[in-house]
Amino acid sequence: MTPRLLELAQVFLRLGTVAFGGPAAHTALMQKEVVEERRWLEAAEFLDLMGAVNLIPGPNSTEMAILVGLRRAGWAGLGVAGVCFILPAFLITTLVAWGYREWGTLPQVAPLLVGIKPVTVVLILDAGWRLGQKAVKSSLLLWVGVGVIILSWLGVGEVLALLAGGLLGILVRRPPQPTQGAGWPWLGFPVGVAAMPGAELPAPNLGLLALFFLKVGAVLFGGGYLLIAFIENDLVNRYGWLTQQQLLDAIAVGQFTPGPVSSTASFIGFQIAGWAGAVVSTVAIFLPSFVFVALLHPILLWCRRTAWTGAFLDGLNVGAVALIGVVAVRLGWQMGVGSFTMTVGQGVWVLGIAILSGILLFRGWVAAPWLIGLGAVLGVLGYGLGIITP
Repeated sequence: MTPRLLELAQVFLRLGTVAFGGPAAHTALMQKEVVEERRWLEAAEFLDLMGAVNLIPGPNSTEMAILVGLRRAGWAGLGVAGVCFILPAFLITTLVAWGYREWGTLPQVAPLLVGIKPVTVVLILDAGWRLGQKAVKSSLLLWVGVGVIILSWLGVGEVLALLAGGLLGILVRRPPQPTQGAGWPWLGFPVGVAAMPGAELPAPNLGLLALFFLKVGAVLFGGGYLLIAFIENDLVNRYGWLTQQQLLDAIAVGQFTPGPVSSTASFIGFQIAGWAGAVVSTVAIFLPSFVFVALLHPILLWCRRTAWTGAFLDGLNVGAVALIGVVAVRLGWQMGVGSFTMTVGQGVWVLGIAILSGILLFRGWVAAPWLIGLGAVLGVLGYGLGIITP
């Protein structure tokens, strides 16, 4: 293995182990690692990749890892970065699934989450600020971002809000317009997997499990959380392979384990068909992402050279940054003011973690992945002191 591939493996194994908080937080960690610290990519190029993943279905953060690997070390890098980012989540989630099957309950992880969430919000804000400095190249594009934020707060879905940002980018285009890559959103709504013929419920088997997750991975627009809708519709209601409680527990596992939310498929697969089911489900749901990224790359290069497409992508870039800000605000609200069960002491403790993380990140004293660990430690410490009451 070449030095570049070894470095890719090291970076994405670590990111896959500490990347909590969903796609926005994962992207923030990657931006800090590959743009700010290692300078593998320029900020503008990272924006290209960030927008490009909107072209294709599947977990966006995993596709970002795959694209970074492709840019850094070619086709071998595509595989190494993607597999190394997925592998820690698969192993951790499957081990949790094994414990769940053995003992019928999930471990107590609430104190960890209380400490990790404020760090996640800080990382998302930091990524949004840094990427926004590159994406907002004019006052008109700033207003495009404001428009996307308004649409989001009015309840418009993120895919349609991004599309609106791209169209507004064309309207405010000022030639010659330097092209920044971004994604082409898909005008999709939740699409169910085709019903299995016959009235009888099919028995669980690896073939049907692989087919289900392949179909989901091929149409999963809108982020990994849409996976839950597919699972409830088919594996719970149609096939009867899972109970509603198992689905709820699977969602919880997806929240407190690192890596892509779609690694929930590992937990589901284990509950249905053991270790083989976990492997089959994980490979099946992520395989389409590798194929789509391989097909997307030359199209992305063409889009960057086309003036009107570039204007559309500029609008999408600004819209993506705006939605990152919306995510950070929503998470912060839910974590603080919106959390009615939080005591005053816990609120002060959480705010302190956020402020400390922001200072350490701004000063460059602590690398972003280590902040996640610091937040987890402070969460457990607060629990031990009786401040945090999960």
